[in-house]
Amino acid sequence: MPGDNNSEKWKSLKIAILGGDAREQEIARLAATTGASVTVYGFPWPDTRVAGATLATTAKDCLRDADFCLMPIPGIAMDGSIFADEKIIPREDLLSVMADGAHIILGKADEGLKNAAHRLGIGIHEYEHDQELMLLRAPAIVEAAIRIIIENTAITIHNSNICVVGQGNIGSVLTRSLVALGAHVTVAARNPVQRAAAYTLGAEGLPLDRLAEAASGFDMLMSTVPAPVVTRQIIDELPETALVMDLSAPPGGVDLDYAGSTGRKALWARALGRRAPVTVGGSQWTGIFKIISGLLEGQG
Repeated sequence: MPGDNNSEKWKSLKIAILGGDAREQEIARLAATTGASVTVYGFPWPDTRVAGATLATTAKDCLRDADFCLMPIPGIAMDGSIFADEKIIPREDLLSVMADGAHIILGKADEGLKNAAHRLGIGIHEYEHDQELMLLRAPAIVEAAIRIIIENTAITIHNSNICVVGQGNIGSVLTRSLVALGAHVTVAARNPVQRAAAYTLGAEGLPLDRLAEAASGFDMLMSTVPAPVVTRQIIDELPETALVMDLSAPPGGVDLDYAGSTGRKALWARALGRRAPVTVGGSQWTGIFKIISGLLEGQG
């Protein structure tokens, strides 16, 4: 909740929440507890509604006179659309109805959104790389990933050979969880410090440029790197029965189309935070709240 110094400023704000899923329902509920006016659009609206929030009829009505617009954390698609239950591409025509000096808060903006916001004088604040926030979200994402593994394999995680590509916030928690379940985990990463950190969790470290030569020994490969690192060459070396899963944001780290064409089970496991929307929505609001509070404090 806002501190005493900023409580009146929060009550004067209009916060628009555009796009998302059940996580945004919890964000809307928490935003409304600040006293701000909250309008929402573009995500599933519950039958019980969200206390203190108003459902707009269009994306533009949602943004009209908004001081802040909260967009989803999943990356923006290649066509510029945000993660929403209809196609919403935030460009100048849509954003122009926001209040003067408005701000947009989201996971990561593409160049089209950044350019449109710059021309309109709208601030962009990204929190995809907020380590505290990502770690708070990580357990829910990893739980969902484990569920997907179980649903899409005929073997146990226990005693299986799994490669985790990348060892950032999600990769490290995934590695720890898989090791705890009895898997033989190999972490492929460029950074030797990340490989050493994986070793402390009970995993083997593998330089990323040696992944192709080791791939034949893996029952599953999980990529957490949002860059094209799992190439056709690597996929060809995996067993035909291997599960290939991409947990990264667009553009992704695995050539999933090619993997699927070879007969391997290939899955893009996006938006896994939906597995626990109240928990993850609450953690996202923690990061959003800090950003807005800092901006309000800067206003004096």
